[in-house]
Order: sequence, then structure tokens, then C-alpha cells
Amino acid sequence: MPKCIAILEDDLRRIDEMRRHLDVSASELEYHFFEDANEMIAWLREHLADTIVMSLDHDLPLRFEDGRPIDFGTGRQVADFLIGVPPSCPVIVHSSNMTAAAGMVFALQQARWPVTQVYPCEDLAWIAATWMPELLRRCSRSQ
Repeated sequence: MPKCIAILEDDLRRIDEMRRHLDVSASELEYHFFEDANEMIAWLREHLADTIVMSLDHDLPLRFEDGRPIDFGTGRQVADFLIGVPPSCPVIVHSSNMTAAAGMVFALQQARWPVTQVYPCEDLAWIAATWMPELLRRCSRSQ
């Protein structure tokens, strides 16, 4: 499997913008989007060694199917999973929930994961202005 980028994000507009930039600036890399924390954790159990950078949102959707709530979890669940395994790649926390994001960053730092935080702002402008440059910087250090 080629080297991968794993991204936890549920906002379709953000995903489209991230894909657009990844297709232009990181086309040689494979990337995977997850909107469910448990699905990302399951994927990471199999592919963490192939992952060169991760980007984690915190707040994920609560949806209803057949009248029952389906909880997609939070980015903190992925961070908690990562804390239990040896650090292997950089992590970017990109959540607008500043309190939760700070907790994720702190927990990952304590477990010695290389982690940075990017602040979503100005609608989608932050993706090109701060997220993509940080992701590319982290990718180049990981390879």
C-alpha cells in the first residue's frame, strides 16, 4: 500500500476543499477520509504503518436512521486510540471546538506524538492558508 494520509472530517464542504488541494499538491499520496471515529480507528489498526500524517476534527455528526440515533463519535476517541500505540507519524488537530482540540493536542503531546493544531476560520480559507501548508510540511518530514 502506498503512503497514506488519514483525515477525520464530516463536513462535506471541507472535504471537497481538502480533496481539491490534495489532488493538486499531494497527488502522489493516497488519502482516506472518515466521518466516523470508530471506522477510522478500525482502519488505523490495519494501516497505521502506512500512514504518514493524520488530521483530526473533533466534533462529528449525530444522525438518525429509522428513528434511532447514530453517534459517529469524536476526534478525541481517535486521539485516545493513538495514545495507546507508539507514535508513528505527525497528527494535525483541525477542530473549531477549541477546548476539545486543546485537550486532544495535550493528550497526544503527553504520549509523544508529534502534533500541531490548525484553527478553522474564514469559512474554508484556512484549508489553503494553514492546513494544507502544515500537512505538506508534515508529509515531507515523514517520508
